[in-house]
Amino acid sequence: MKEVDAKGSYSAGVMDAITFDMSDESPSVGARTVSERAIPAQISLYYDLDLPEVRPAPLLVALHGYGANKRQMMREARLIVPDGFAIASLQGFHQHMKEPKEPGGPLRFGFGWLTNFKADESVNVHHHALLELIRLLIAEGVADRSQVFLLGFSQSCALNYRFAFTHTDFLRGVIGICGGIPGDWDSNEIYKQTSAAVLHLTGTRDEFYSPARVAPFESQLRMRATDVEFRSYDATHEMVPEMREDIREWLKRYSV
Repeated sequence: MKEVDAKGSYSAGVMDAITFDMSDESPSVGARTVSERAIPAQISLYYDLDLPEVRPAPLLVALHGYGANKRQMMREARLIVPDGFAIASLQGFHQHMKEPKEPGGPLRFGFGWLTNFKADESVNVHHHALLELIRLLIAEGVADRSQVFLLGFSQSCALNYRFAFTHTDFLRGVIGICGGIPGDWDSNEIYKQTSAAVLHLTGTRDEFYSPARVAPFESQLRMRATDVEFRSYDATHEMVPEMREDIREWLKRYSV
């Protein structure tokens, strides 16, 4: 499961770090100044739900990477979960157009979670969406409150870690695949110790999260989690069968 932009190449949107200089200074024209204002707005956030026969059940909330969508992540999640799991695949809220698969075909769409413009707002929306989704599925009797797992691929990986180490009472475990940790991991005092188990998977040939880049992640995650597993695979920026098998066995172990 790789991430591409509208031209079929990798987009920097998968990165968690904010690297662009986005000045908020208001432009001035002569003696007049243009001010920026904001109005609140409401949108619907969409998710697909796959239910087992017996409920409440262990729940896997799966989040796709940049440029993908909830249907793609649901297909991946169904290849991963053990029998008896419920799956919720939440779709990102930053939508964009993608070129047709073939000339003259319909335009496609993709979704992401974070941009470099007012990134804190995107983080807040991500947190709010997960809190509301988990609370709703528990209240509906879909999810076992003590067996909620969160999975993220690429761009959603660091965002999920932000959630897991901020809202420490919601998750039994968190899984990160081919992604990073929060850019403010060492400086943001909001992150707390968690009892949630952590499984982080990397590809030895990942062109965006190279072995050198991810090398510190295991020790950094252990700063705030006592149960951390860190595994590497012969893979690029993708999910491979060996990853799916290991995640399935890990979920079996922690959902008992």
